[in-house]
Amino acid sequence: MPYICPICQQDLSLLQTKNWVCCNNHQFDKAKEGYVNLLPVQKKKSKDPGDNKEMMLARREFLNKGYYQALSDKVNSLALKHQPQAAMVLDIGCGEGYYSHRLVDALQAHNQRNMIHNASEYSTRACQLYGLDISKTAIKYAAKRYPDMNFCVASVFEMPFADNFFDLAIRIYAPSKVEELQRVIKPDGILITVSPGPKHHFAIKQKIYAEPRLHSQESLILEGFDYIEHHQLEYMLELKNEADINHLLNMTPYAWKLSDLQKQQMAQAGFSCELDFKIEIHRRQKTE
Repeated sequence: MPYICPICQQDLSLLQTKNWVCCNNHQFDKAKEGYVNLLPVQKKKSKDPGDNKEMMLARREFLNKGYYQALSDKVNSLALKHQPQAAMVLDIGCGEGYYSHRLVDALQAHNQRNMIHNASEYSTRACQLYGLDISKTAIKYAAKRYPDMNFCVASVFEMPFADNFFDLAIRIYAPSKVEELQRVIKPDGILITVSPGPKHHFAIKQKIYAEPRLHSQESLILEGFDYIEHHQLEYMLELKNEADINHLLNMTPYAWKLSDLQKQQMAQAGFSCELDFKIEIHRRQKTE
């Protein structure tokens, strides 16, 4: 199995579909929604780490409206270009599973089309996705909505997965340690990272800062990975629905910097801002 114990790093086995246990008898219950919590209490920095329920609900409603679908489609097309037959896929900081399920759907649809058109020479493998996030609220929702996928509450800095396990990983607005990326991604495996481009959400920043700064355009170079490609995805987000504007504001860290009055004024007046995504492709180098 792919999971390792977050306490002693030994392999975890699922007993009678109820709990995960290692050879040192560290046990982790499988929740009724299907996820497993692999974030031990002693490794938590707060009682309820990660995005709170309000931020999770705002992001869920906003993403479900399709406002970031162009980003998801671009990530999926790059995954199909570089690792179309990925069998084991990881979503680092998966949140509610929006990007996770759309990626799996794209990979499976691609494999099915190829199997139909090239049945005599093409073999397909079932694609399994593992998503992790430190927010229990987000993972609980993801596991309930997408029961065919595998979700765990865990730290991105100590990922509870076996070495060299994943063919493909995506990391959308999530931090991570390069040592962990090196460890869990197979040699020749693909990592797709998404971070803010220079102008991302600039109109929101103008409401907060006297002299707003552009995000860095510097390429993300990761030790142990070859830098393959860089893509910029830019478009204007036009919002007129008051609820949608509130969801956008409340799902970002800017929510803490805007006053209630500012949010109310922006929501009532209608709002447009720049979306600018920096998408980068990395290939895990082969080990000697």
